[in-house]
Amino acid sequence: MLTPGSELVLVPEKAVAGGSMLARHDGRVVLVRGAIPGERILARIERVARDVVHGAVVDVIEPHSDRREPLVDPACGGNTFAHIAYKRQLTLKADIIADAFARIARVVLPNPIEVAPSPERGYRMRARFHVRGQRVGFYRESTHHLCDAATSGQLQPSAIQTVHAIAGLLAGDESAEEVLAIELAENIAGDARAIHVELRDERTAERLASSVETSALTGLSWSVPSDARTRVVLGSPYVMDSLDIRPLGGSSPGEIGPPPQGFGEPGPIRIRRHVRAFFQGNRYLLSELVQRVLALVADGPVIDLYAGVGLFAVSLASTRRDDVVAVEADAVSALDLTANAASCERPFLSHHVSVEEFLRRSREMQSHTVVLDPPRTGLSREAASGLRACRPRRIVYVSCDVATLARDVQGFVQAGYRLGDIHAFDLFPNTAHVETIAVLDRD
Repeated sequence: MLTPGSELVLVPEKAVAGGSMLARHDGRVVLVRGAIPGERILARIERVARDVVHGAVVDVIEPHSDRREPLVDPACGGNTFAHIAYKRQLTLKADIIADAFARIARVVLPNPIEVAPSPERGYRMRARFHVRGQRVGFYRESTHHLCDAATSGQLQPSAIQTVHAIAGLLAGDESAEEVLAIELAENIAGDARAIHVELRDERTAERLASSVETSALTGLSWSVPSDARTRVVLGSPYVMDSLDIRPLGGSSPGEIGPPPQGFGEPGPIRIRRHVRAFFQGNRYLLSELVQRVLALVADGPVIDLYAGVGLFAVSLASTRRDDVVAVEADAVSALDLTANAASCERPFLSHHVSVEEFLRRSREMQSHTVVLDPPRTGLSREAASGLRACRPRRIVYVSCDVATLARDVQGFVQAGYRLGDIHAFDLFPNTAHVETIAVLDRD
């Protein structure tokens, strides 16, 4: 009988969504952290559920040739693949995508998936740091214990230093307990960054305002739970990005080809974003991700759902002659979306409502392409049914969670859509996450 604490010798078969490796023991599925498919390992059982057993590697009996000494802390920042050679990480992520589509969407992908690679260090432009007294960092995997974010390798060293400097302004007395979290946003180049401090009590802000003197920041702001307004201490809470957009034409990530019909002259796209607004996190692959989405959009009008600050909408409006509409419900991101829409060379219409509300008020979209980049949870049932009812010509679905993507794709396929291209980007090296784009066309 399998119980927590017992140990098993296993040979994992494959990687699955979430980053564990699937093995089998006496007919039961065992999901193991820290392994590589094909190697022989000793695993300790951590949890026994009804349908699956969860465990972690305690010893590697016969290591795979792709096993390496981790370059970063595997338990800090979600780096569950840090022990795996980077090229193999990309292969495993492609396998995870194919497996999720086969199991959840019931679709066998006809072609192998190529995952666009990223540098493993310093790629991250956004982060939220937890604060406990005088300590600041990320949560260690599956705990509420802090780990030093520098050991994750995800951020630029100068960004870590700046965060610690701000945290240090309030360290040394009881006010340190008043800091709840610190949010960081950098531009793509890494030469401009804004920090937002979440405080328990606004009285602490007086000390922050009187103490801060740093040239490493372009903006410093704060807020308290009782008042969501952003109060600026230094500079501006906004970061400005400039993307060089060049149309892609081929089916492989990074392949340059002839621009699609209606595509304007490529050039820099300017995006404003608040330090607290959601934005794609990988500085190295951001332009390529946008280029790929633009290349997949069909001729005709475009609707950008879950538009955020307008990354895709601004890029589309700046490079196409067709109408663009953007939809975003989050209050902080919606303000940036409005500003970016107004300053765009070709201004576009933005709606500050939920996707569900927008779709309830919408008519059929038979000539439209819909671009959507929902949160990790994917589409709500109402949003999915509303979008199917609107019957857009094409859907370009950008997802950071392949399991919810596959679930939603299944619903569209059952409603008469045909799954086309799949593209993937390693926006989160050394983690089990992968950004995936799926194209669905109405039959």
